[in-house]
Amino acid sequence: MSDGEQRAPLAHRVPDLGALELLLAVARHGSLGRAARELGISQPAASGRLRSMERQLGVALVDRSPRGSRLTPAGVLVTDWARRIVEAAEAFDAGAQALRTHRDSRLRIAASMTIAEYLLPSWLVALRARRPEVAVSLFAGNSAAVAERLLAGEADLGFVEGLRVPGGLDGTPVARDRLVVVVAPGHPWTRRRTPVAATELAGARLVLREEGSGTRQVLDSALARYGGLSAPLLELASTTAVKASAVSGAGPAVLSELAVTEELGSRRLVEVPVADVGLERVLRAVWRRSQKPVGAGRDLLALAAAARRAPGRK
Repeated sequence: MSDGEQRAPLAHRVPDLGALELLLAVARHGSLGRAARELGISQPAASGRLRSMERQLGVALVDRSPRGSRLTPAGVLVTDWARRIVEAAEAFDAGAQALRTHRDSRLRIAASMTIAEYLLPSWLVALRARRPEVAVSLFAGNSAAVAERLLAGEADLGFVEGLRVPGGLDGTPVARDRLVVVVAPGHPWTRRRTPVAATELAGARLVLREEGSGTRQVLDSALARYGGLSAPLLELASTTAVKASAVSGAGPAVLSELAVTEELGSRRLVEVPVADVGLERVLRAVWRRSQKPVGAGRDLLALAAAARRAPGRK
């Protein structure tokens, strides 16, 4: 793209969710008419929406015949991409719904930031499918704040990232995670031939989450035998802020592997190997001692455990 050209906004280049849902329904049923009935629209409206999407993308997506509707090779690819977008939108909707304060909420959840951002939305989608009548509210904060909410009786179920179950609570593992050291592509650490030593990491000025976060607790513990962490270069209260600082080249950061998958894949961040120190951690569901969740809370625990056992999951 030349300096004088301006790219159209993403909303003008990507079909809307309704069109993507229609394409998925056509793929499921092999029929535009049945897809239209599933979505509660007329067949002419569905046909028009599909043609509009094909014009927008510049490719034919569906071959129509008296025997039904069949995806073209391009349509097969677009359908696979559409499925991921719709699933992400469902997770977004479930998370956003939970952030609203419901007087009649029957399940109050408090979750640490990494779990709230990267794991909980898909669990909430599954819970909504199993228990559509259950209203859920969500508080997102660091692990210390989650424990405080539970102990104060302001949450029924919590999810934390720290080293152990906080005092006064019981818990169970729901996932495993790994902290990674990441830097911007131009950082000197990307040119190293050997891993960064634990003593060097401890002495470096890092971009870090705040004290009380599960990420900070694990890192503090891992580097305690190497003299402990130096004063942070920056201390920030959200994963998004830490990532943005690292991407901008401010300095090395330590974050959950879950949080930087996209940035590592696009090479906006580079993972730096570290020697002599383990940065693995357990992510836990927690609740007030002797008050194990029942009903929807118990279902959510089961769904989280099932996701952990799924192939390819940690």
